[in-house]
Amino acid sequence: MWYKIIRSVFFLFDAEKVHYFAMNALKHMCNIPFLRTLLSRCFAAPAGIRPVQIWNLRFPNPVGLAAGFDKNALYLRELETLGFGFVEIGTVTPQPQDGNEKPRLFRLPQDKAIINRMGFNNDGVKVIKERLKKWTTLREQTANPLVNGSDEKARLIIGGNIGKNKVTPNEEAWKDYEICFSELYDYVDYFVVNVSSPNTPGLRALQEKESLRKILSHLLLLRKHYSVQKPVLLKIAPDLTLEQIDDVIDLAREIQLDGLVATNTTISREGLSKHSEATAREAGGLSGLPVKKKSTEIVQYIHEKTKGALPVIASGGIFNAADANEKLQAGASLIQIWTGFIYEGPSIARTIVKGLKQTTI
Repeated sequence: MWYKIIRSVFFLFDAEKVHYFAMNALKHMCNIPFLRTLLSRCFAAPAGIRPVQIWNLRFPNPVGLAAGFDKNALYLRELETLGFGFVEIGTVTPQPQDGNEKPRLFRLPQDKAIINRMGFNNDGVKVIKERLKKWTTLREQTANPLVNGSDEKARLIIGGNIGKNKVTPNEEAWKDYEICFSELYDYVDYFVVNVSSPNTPGLRALQEKESLRKILSHLLLLRKHYSVQKPVLLKIAPDLTLEQIDDVIDLAREIQLDGLVATNTTISREGLSKHSEATAREAGGLSGLPVKKKSTEIVQYIHEKTKGALPVIASGGIFNAADANEKLQAGASLIQIWTGFIYEGPSIARTIVKGLKQTTI
C-alpha cells in the first residue's frame, strides 16, 4: 500500500529522472550500515528457498533483474539488498554512447506497461569493467549473511548483456561483441547476446540465422581459450515467427549454445487500452503486462521443441508469484523482471520468492 502512494507521486515526473533519483536514494541509504541491514531484513528473499543450480552456477533464488535496469553496474549492492538472485547489467557496448534523444521512457499505467527507446545508452565497456572489479572487491569485504536469506554461501549472480554500438555496421557487429565479451569475461558469471532490441537501427536484422551464427560461433570459439567456460545465451524478440524461432533453436543445438532469454520488448501495440492510445504512438519497445502471454507461449514452445534441453530465462509481464510460476511451469529455469519492479516496488523479489516457496511446499 505504501508503495502505491509513493508510485503515484513518482508517476507525476519524468520516468527516467525518477528512476535515477530512486536508485541513487537507495544507494545513499545502503551506504549507512544499519540502514542496509534494515533494508536487508525487510527485502531479502526468505530463507529456505532452494537455490537454482544451472550452467555450473548457483543462483540464490530464481528471481533476477533484466538488462536495462542497471545498465552501468551502478547499483549491484543495492539490488542484492532488495533480494534479487541475479542481475543482468547492460546492454554494454564497446564505446560509451548517449542513446536516443530524451524523453525516451514512457509509462502506460492503465496497461501496466512501459515503452522505452533508450538506444543502448551506457558508459562503455572499459568503465563498466572497472566498476565490476570494484564490486568484486566490495562483495568480498562486506559479505552480508542477511542478504538472500540465511544462506551465507549464496551470492548475487551477475550477467553481462552485450551489444554493438549504433555506428558499427552490421557486417562488423561481431567485432563489438568480441570486445565486450573479452573485456567482461573475468567479471560476469554469464553472457547474453542482445540482437533483439528494437531501439538500435538495423540491430534486429542480426537475428537472422547466418548473422547469428557468425556472432555466436565466434564467441564460443573465443571461450575455449578460458579455463572457466562461462555460459553464453541469446536474447530473442517476442515478434519472431515460429519459423524464425525454429531457426534459433536449430542453431543453438548446432553450436551448443547454453540457453535463451525469452523475451525482449515488442514493437507490437496489440491489446492496449484506449487510455494508452496517445503514448502507444511513441516509438520503442513495449514491456510489461501486454507482453506476458506472448512471452509465456514462446518459453513453452522452446521448452517443448527442445524437450527441456535448452534452458530458458523467461522475461515479460511478471508482476507476482503467479506470473513467475506461470513462466516456470511453461519450462523456464529462471525468471527476470523489469517493468514489474516499476509497478510493484522494491519488495517484488521477496514477494515472488515467498510465493514460489509456498507453491513448492
